Amino acid sequence: MSHDPRAPVDPQDGYVDVAAEIFRLLSDPTRIRVILALQEGERSVTQLAEVVGKSPTVVSQHLAKMRLGRLVRARREGTTMFYSLIDEHVRRLVTEAVFQAEHTVDDDPRHHRGPGR
Repeated sequence: MSHDPRAPVDPQDGYVDVAAEIFRLLSDPTRIRVILALQEGERSVTQLAEVVGKSPTVVSQHLAKMRLGRLVRARREGTTMFYSLIDEHVRRLVTEAVFQAEHTVDDDPRHHRGPGR
């Protein structure tokens, strides 16, 4: 089932409260970095820790919260845990937030620049 992302959402929609919880869950830079690191696909905790520059223990704690919030899923292979995004929505949400941040700090945001600029 597809949806039109431009379709208006009723301000009284019950999902608004859940959306606010998702924003709270994503209000940590490490979690945003983890989401961005997972946009290319599944990664182990060790791989994620290297990409985001945090210890595996810290990354695991963040992943546990994101798992409870149903943003990521986990898969165990032996003693290694692998994580992936549950769907493309959280990736798009985080990407759009980063694009908005570019607008906030730069008059010529890089996502508007063509290749080679």
